[in-house]
Amino acid sequence: MSEEIENENRVVPEDARRSGFVALIGPTNAGKSTLVNRLVGAKVSIVSHKVQTTRAMLRGIAIHGDAQIVFMDTPGIFKPRRRLDRAMVTAAWGGARDADLIALLIDSERGIRGDAEAILEGLKENRQPKILILNKIDRVRPEQLLKLAAEANEFVAFDHTFMVSAANGSGCDDLMDYLATTLPNGPWYYPEDQISDLPMRQLAAEITREKLFLRLHQELPYASHVETEKWEERKDGSVRIEQVIYVERDSQKKITLGKGGEAIKAISTAARKELSEILEQPVHLFLFVKVRENWGDDPARFREIGLDYSE
Repeated sequence: MSEEIENENRVVPEDARRSGFVALIGPTNAGKSTLVNRLVGAKVSIVSHKVQTTRAMLRGIAIHGDAQIVFMDTPGIFKPRRRLDRAMVTAAWGGARDADLIALLIDSERGIRGDAEAILEGLKENRQPKILILNKIDRVRPEQLLKLAAEANEFVAFDHTFMVSAANGSGCDDLMDYLATTLPNGPWYYPEDQISDLPMRQLAAEITREKLFLRLHQELPYASHVETEKWEERKDGSVRIEQVIYVERDSQKKITLGKGGEAIKAISTAARKELSEILEQPVHLFLFVKVRENWGDDPARFREIGLDYSE
């Protein structure tokens, strides 16, 4: 007897299902994480004004109609300078190669220059199905959007071009309808109630890292990292979480702590509040700041965040 799955108060027959992986690639700060959260309908990827916030690829999972769409939120593609940069860019292009469909996201305000142009050049030889998504359309005049779409399609013949606002959801329904009918027929890869492949301990670390960047993005250098070291479910229904924020120098530790511990208290409060909402249980969050010099050259740290360590 064929397995059937209930979806939106109806049953999706096994032979009617579609599924596939959509790699969302683009320059840094194009809005990939915001768009993934919008399309999934829940927060699965952290968002920050700081560039290269997404370090490793994660998957956000959405059900739309008969289809399970697995969005691969990749690190922003840019010209790498450090080992960590190279690993992030390699992860992004690797995600694109493994996907059923590639979606290039471009910030409509910035247009095609620098990293966006380099990505378009890199896609020319790629034979996978490709679509173009112009984001932040609420900030750009319609005639400018049409010009940008035509210019991008001169580089690469995209199968379809979408104009969306990840911030307010404009155009996202059309995008989801297209993906749901374009992905191949096949079984769903994940349980219907799963929205991410990220373990909860790692998601908790990412939430704290987001709050860290939001609070200190102008003062704190990029080289910081958060690890969840202890997760204890307590008898009263709450959870105790201990995390360590690693920085590379004592001066960065002082910035992270703030005067009289003001900064770390604010970061902890914001992270605890969001984690409590996600977990739907009280959270006791304890943050510690430690100096680990040159953590960006430590193979163990690369494995921790899901990146390949290479020379």
